[in-house]
Amino acid sequence: MRTKQFEKSYLALCDGIFDISSGTINAPIARKPNSIIERCIDNNGDTAITHYEVVKTVDNYSVVKCTLETGRTHQIRVHMAYINHPLLGDTLYGTSSPLISRQALHAYKITFIHPITKQKLEFNCQIPADFENLI
Repeated sequence: MRTKQFEKSYLALCDGIFDISSGTINAPIARKPNSIIERCIDNNGDTAITHYEVVKTVDNYSVVKCTLETGRTHQIRVHMAYINHPLLGDTLYGTSSPLISRQALHAYKITFIHPITKQKLEFNCQIPADFENLI
């Protein structure tokens, strides 16, 4: 990811309607004190950059395409909660949801340069039924 030869793209279903339909979240992430799982925004944390674009709104929810420039643990979940749009069903950084029994996040595409052939490869993954039903 540091050399920009590997790109991961996600779809997230976030709480609320975004004021700005696209942007970049550049907020460092660190392990939350006294937790082995949870992360938080911390000025002393590692650089974390998420690019986002709202692709659709449904009721009071937004379908958001997220592309990672860095790959921190829980990066999208932490960044979306940080801007007050936590993922639906994310009980660690938001709240549970009657609409979905898990966090509404799906890695739908990876793109990278093959290390030997140097060809650009792209792999797409179908959206799971529970996520698709919501959007």
